[in-house]
Amino acid sequence: MSVPQARLKPWQHGWRLVVAVVIGLLAWVSVASKLPPDSEDPRIGWLIFGDPAVAAGCLVAAMWRRRYPLTVATGVVVASAVSTLAAGAALLVLGSLATRRRPLETSLIGVACVATALVTDSLYPRTGEPDPWWMLLTVASLATGIVVAVGAAIGARREELRSLRERAESAEREQTARAAEARIVERHRIAREMHDVLAHRVSLVAMQAGVLGHRTDLPAEQATVLARGIADGAHQALEELRDVLGVLRANPDGLEPPQPSLANLPALVADARALGVAVTYTPDSMDSPPDLVARTAYRIVQEGLTNAGKHAPGAEVVVTVEGAEGEGLRVTVRDSGAARGEAPPPSSGFGLLGLAERVGLAGGELDHRADPGGGFVLSAWLPWPARGEGSE
Repeated sequence: MSVPQARLKPWQHGWRLVVAVVIGLLAWVSVASKLPPDSEDPRIGWLIFGDPAVAAGCLVAAMWRRRYPLTVATGVVVASAVSTLAAGAALLVLGSLATRRRPLETSLIGVACVATALVTDSLYPRTGEPDPWWMLLTVASLATGIVVAVGAAIGARREELRSLRERAESAEREQTARAAEARIVERHRIAREMHDVLAHRVSLVAMQAGVLGHRTDLPAEQATVLARGIADGAHQALEELRDVLGVLRANPDGLEPPQPSLANLPALVADARALGVAVTYTPDSMDSPPDLVARTAYRIVQEGLTNAGKHAPGAEVVVTVEGAEGEGLRVTVRDSGAARGEAPPPSSGFGLLGLAERVGLAGGELDHRADPGGGFVLSAWLPWPARGEGSE
């Protein structure tokens, strides 16, 4: 497999070329030390002048080994057959070619390296008997094998690093996507909280303002009570809005404001009664359910009272919250239908949709329907697992 190679820095090119020059010099000195003294063989002149010139050309060509690996390797290895100094350049391009991890082309160039080494050894005259051919073959094969093995290991390492880099980039992209998704989820959560917190207050304020606008025959005391209720409701809505927005400004590591629970239901019912909604609610004696279940139950009752006040003015509303650990929690808000023909205040249209999503996230079921006997029923079942359920 071919691995894309990054550009080498000048010093990285430099030390590789220096190593190639050192290897070539060792081979050249080894050959020069075995030349017969006072010999006038013309090949000695080639060793002194031609051999270094060919080696210099091979070193220059080796600088393009990464752009044209096979072409440069073939040219340098063939040229090294007539230059002892070019042995280092030949091993350099062979090792670079081996990093591509293509067995066929690496094997062909490796065999060519061994063959040119044998040719170069017999190129110059020497004193004494020449070394046995099998020894030359062994040394050349061993050197070539080491270079190929090192090159293949470097190529494998580069491929591993590339794979790790791609995984890191993929993980970073996934993390970015998860962060974006988390922001969207958080926006939806904040939108639900703002609706749950404000819709109830604002709807009741709108109802009271509507009564003042349509009932010109109200006694002064009742009109004063309604006006005071509007002012108090608007003030409470602003306070609750400030609490919700404070979550946005808070430190991410900080704690969120206390969330409502079943203990807050009597106060919620009392507020609705104070604003003219006829609510019947008898707290049931039960254990405290989990926070998520209690908070969701509170929001269900809040949404039910808000809708009853907006769409069924003058209706009688019955709130029921009952259940037990291990059985679940049943919340029901039932109204008897509108008793007065008043235009309802503007509606967002997302109350029940958001409530259904909230109940679904809690693992429960939501049902809302018109009662055949008149009125409207909003009910939900929420899971309330027994302590230790699901553990081993």
